[in-house]
Amino acid sequence: MIISWSTGPPAGDPTLRRRIEPLEFEFSFDPRNFCKEAYLLYEIQWGNSRDVWRHSGKNTTKHVERNFIEKIASERHFHPSISCSIFWYLSWSPCWECSKAIREFLNQHPNVTLVIYIARLFQHTDPQNRQGLKDLFHSGVTIQVMRDPEYDYCWRNFVNYPQGKEAHWPRYPPLWMNLYALELYCIISGLPPCLQISRRYQNQLRVFRLIPQNCHYQMIPPCILLATGMIQLPVTWRWIE
Repeated sequence: MIISWSTGPPAGDPTLRRRIEPLEFEFSFDPRNFCKEAYLLYEIQWGNSRDVWRHSGKNTTKHVERNFIEKIASERHFHPSISCSIFWYLSWSPCWECSKAIREFLNQHPNVTLVIYIARLFQHTDPQNRQGLKDLFHSGVTIQVMRDPEYDYCWRNFVNYPQGKEAHWPRYPPLWMNLYALELYCIISGLPPCLQISRRYQNQLRVFRLIPQNCHYQMIPPCILLATGMIQLPVTWRWIE
């Protein structure tokens, strides 16, 4: 079947019933919106097959990552000779307990590879959450912050967008993406938190501040720091390989 993106997802699209509504996507994956519920959009591909299984999930009594692992482990057989590629698009990064569960799942199924895109970082100053993400990365999981191409992709493939609105995926200022990418770099590199997020309770605004220390200037490539637009490099610069 050929899907015409100019008219929106057609009625015969097999993924139509599994798509989420536009407002749900925009609300859950807005990097500026600290919603309580976590959302997961995922796709699975087996071996060299071109068929891709797409679905979505939300938190229940358990975090959405654990729900996915329990569901796929009970419904799917992982043949050791057939590779499996899984892509996650998460509204929040995994907590340390979910990171541990993910690593245990991957250890049990070495033929599975996992790529995770996140819209925002979950309680990123918590040492256990930071270590969990770092351990995930060093166990071979790719973790990246969602940017325009990922929002575009999710909109086209996971969202029940209106007819003729296939290119109307939400555009967010790159500042938040760059801030999260910087903090994720700090986490993976074992550096202390660089990003501080607080709320001004009078007007309910989220305030993002960067509080770099000397180690951040010494260890983080200048291009990553400058991309935020909130840091000016010091006159003396020291780079450690």
